[in-house]
Amino acid sequence: MIIVLKPNPTDAQIEHVLERIAELGLTPHISRGVSRTIIGVIGDEQKLQAEPLQAIDGVEAVLPILKPFKLASREFHEADSVLEIKGVRVGGGHLAIIAGPCAIEGEAILFEIAERVKAAGANILRGGAFKPRTSPYSFQGLGEEGLRILQAAGDRFGMPTVSEVMDPRQVELVNRYADILQIGARNMQNFDLLREVGRTRKPVLLKRGMSATVKDLLMSAEYVLSEGNRQVILCERGVRSFEDSTRNMLDLSAVPNVKGQSHLPIIVDPSHATGRPDLIPAMALAAIAAGADGVHVEVHTCPEKALSDGPQALVPEQFARLMDQLRPLAELVGRTIDTCESVPV
Repeated sequence: MIIVLKPNPTDAQIEHVLERIAELGLTPHISRGVSRTIIGVIGDEQKLQAEPLQAIDGVEAVLPILKPFKLASREFHEADSVLEIKGVRVGGGHLAIIAGPCAIEGEAILFEIAERVKAAGANILRGGAFKPRTSPYSFQGLGEEGLRILQAAGDRFGMPTVSEVMDPRQVELVNRYADILQIGARNMQNFDLLREVGRTRKPVLLKRGMSATVKDLLMSAEYVLSEGNRQVILCERGVRSFEDSTRNMLDLSAVPNVKGQSHLPIIVDPSHATGRPDLIPAMALAAIAAGADGVHVEVHTCPEKALSDGPQALVPEQFARLMDQLRPLAELVGRTIDTCESVPV
C-alpha cells in the first residue's frame, strides 16, 4: 500500500504517519520527490483496511498496490532512480559502460585491460574473483587476491569496480574491496544472498536468471530493497531458448518492459547473451536504442588465453570501435556517459 502525503508535509506529520504504521506492525519506506512524499507500507495490508489513515493530518490518499513488487514499482517511486558510484551516475539518462575481463587473472593483465577500456570510454571496471563454473575442474577465480588486484586497478585508473559475490559468507569480503556487488544469473533467486547484500547499503548489480521472467527479476530486486538498500541496478543477460547459434537469447523487450513497471535502472550484457564477439557491438547499440541505462561488455587483451569465457570477449581495439559507435547514438537518444575521475596513467 502507498500513502501519498500532501505537498510540503511537516516533519511532525511524517513522523506521526510512520509511528502509526509501526504500531500496526508494518514496515514503512519513504520516497521523497520534488513535490511529493510517498510512504510505501510493507506487510499484511489487511491490517490497514480498518484503519482510517487518510484521516491523519497531512495524508492526501491511501492507495493499494496490486503489483507484488512494491518498492521496485513505479507506483512507489515514479521518477527514474539514479545511482552515483564514485562520481559515475547510472540511470535517469546516465549510462554505465562496464568493461573488463570475465575473471581476474593477474595484476599486469588487469591493469593493461583497465587502462585500455578506460581510454576507450568505459566508466566502471569489472572482474570476477569468484567464478561460478559449470565444471568443478574449471578455473574458479583468485578469490581475495583477485579482489585486491581489482581494487588496486580501480584506484590506479580512477574507476569504480564491480565483482560477483556467490555466497552470503563472501559478502563481507567482496564488500571490503568492490564498489558494486554483482549477483550472477545463477544466484538471482538465492534469497539469503539477496538479503545479505541488501544489508550492505552498497550498489548491487542484479542479473536476470537464465530461466527467469521479468516479474521474477523484479521480485528478486524487492528482496534487496526490502532490507533498506535502494541502490539496485538490473541486468538483462539473455535467457535460455531453443536457439543454439548463440549462447542465450537476448530479450531486449525486457528493457522497456522493466522501465514501464519499475524505477530501477536496467543495463544489458550482450557478452553473456550472445557469446559471440561478432554480435556484441550490434546488440550493445540495440540495447541503448531500446532505452537501456548501460552495457556490460567483457574485454580481454588475448581472448584465446583467457581462463574464463575468452570466446565471448572483445579485444580492446574492438571495444574502442564499439565506443566510437555508441557515443553518437547515446547523444542522439539523449543519454550521457559520465567519465571517471582523471587519474594519470
